[in-house]
Amino acid sequence: MSVDSTTYRLDEMTWEEAGEAIPAADLVVLPCGSTEQHAPHLPLAVDSIRAHELTDELARAAPDHDLSLLVLPTLRYGYSEHHMPYPGTVTIDPETYADLVVDVGASMAAHGAERFAIVNCHGGNREPHKLALDRLQREHDLESFYLMWTDFARERLEAKWGDEWGHAGEHETSVIEVFRPELVREERKEPQTRNHRFEARQYRYFDDITEQGGLGDPTRSDPDFVETVIEETTADILDALRTDIEATS
Repeated sequence: MSVDSTTYRLDEMTWEEAGEAIPAADLVVLPCGSTEQHAPHLPLAVDSIRAHELTDELARAAPDHDLSLLVLPTLRYGYSEHHMPYPGTVTIDPETYADLVVDVGASMAAHGAERFAIVNCHGGNREPHKLALDRLQREHDLESFYLMWTDFARERLEAKWGDEWGHAGEHETSVIEVFRPELVREERKEPQTRNHRFEARQYRYFDDITEQGGLGDPTRSDPDFVETVIEETTADILDALRTDIEATS
């Protein structure tokens, strides 16, 4: 059984189908998001929606790049302690979170996966992910790849919006307008007020640096532009994966 653009979601398979698909896939992919505040105009699920949809884009386009991706269910919680002053935010202890990612990857390795990738759409997850992937490679011999989606799109986004398009700003608002426009509270979109711009100090919680909970100016969102960015970034990520796999094969 091959993994193609129509059979790429692990949780929609039977165990027999999964038993064939896991070792056949070039990569088993875990999309990672969060459940946390995204200012008054966006839902708590922003990062998880991004992770789910952008990983789907990768899986559907993968065969055109001679790759097959098998996609795990999106991990919808992350390390979000810095957003806890805002109701609805759920945070997972970073060690617990890293252990969870290791357990997911180790489960796939036990079923025959050779390569494991994370597609991450929440900045707070970076450090636990790094520790988890180190352990998966060293303790479980699972070749691991890390894809912070916005890192691959950063130059395009900065060319359009400068460097203030981050949390709940122009970029994230545009992505939700592409995939789930009904969830955007258009009447609540407004330029975000920056409280402080620390040069050296580590902020404690996100309300140290922003009044409404976001950054940038979501009224400048541009879903048409972001659709093009998604298409180009999808191709860039798949090319990078193909190159790295070939370099280590």
